[in-house]
Amino acid sequence: MVIELSLVLALSMLAVPLAAAEQQMTNVPRIGFLRSGPPPASFLEGFRQGLRELGYVEGRNIVIEYRFGDGTTNHLAKLGDVIVASATPAAVAARDLTQTVPVVFAGVIDPVDSGIVAGLSRPGGNITGTSHMSIDLATKRVELAKELVPKLSRLGVLGDPAHPSYASQMRAIEAGARSLDVQVESIGVHGPNDFEAAFKAARRSQALIQLDDALLSTHRASLTRLAIASRLPVVYGFREHVDAGGLVSYGPNFRELYRRAAVFVDRILKGYKPADLPVEQPTAFELVINLRTAKEIGLAIPQSLLQRADQVIE
Repeated sequence: MVIELSLVLALSMLAVPLAAAEQQMTNVPRIGFLRSGPPPASFLEGFRQGLRELGYVEGRNIVIEYRFGDGTTNHLAKLGDVIVASATPAAVAARDLTQTVPVVFAGVIDPVDSGIVAGLSRPGGNITGTSHMSIDLATKRVELAKELVPKLSRLGVLGDPAHPSYASQMRAIEAGARSLDVQVESIGVHGPNDFEAAFKAARRSQALIQLDDALLSTHRASLTRLAIASRLPVVYGFREHVDAGGLVSYGPNFRELYRRAAVFVDRILKGYKPADLPVEQPTAFELVINLRTAKEIGLAIPQSLLQRADQVIE
């Protein structure tokens, strides 16, 4: 799998000696930030905000090395003091490549189902972090699609079948769709070259749910353009897609999840073991609607849905 290979290489690159400016900071904690592709800016902003609130200033009393799937070596001797694994594929790669370096994951879909941790309250091993409950929210997103298209009978689901949580997300969506007498069609993509064909296939559906997936979030701008060009209502898992032109999202505040990841890093640097730090899940969720996009695709958003929205982009 291309993503897994790139993450292995990116993780290995955290072993490469740092530049001269960092070498002068011999006693400064070193954090490796790992992801399969560049994350939305808000994710990094949330993480940096959390560090600042705890007294860490990047480049002064903490060093962060960012690896977005672009490594070239396989040496794992010095991975830093803590690895921050952004999203499920990065967390799986980190779990497989080190059992000693502490790992904090951020925005993982279901860390238990993915085999990343033994349990939420007792993660075990060298890894813990924040989860975003996407599987638990699947039924809600199906209901949103039904509200957007009241006569909905066929729902497309866009995602990467190789993603560690693809099967569990699909099961949850199919269960929610059955209760509404809606047929589900899986539309698989493995990379950007598949996107145009996927949206051609999606024309058989009346609405689309896009799975929470690092690949799809990395390419959110091109995916939202394709959705608009197809005049297809799409429900997303987090607001960054709506900010990029998507129609509707329902899910947790991902910036906050990444801010909380900084708290885990701080605790580990102060001597806590990941095995003793329970995985955190969000307690609040937000509904964001892009009215500009709704007008562009010719969709009237029900007033009842607008009244429930936490934010409406006009």
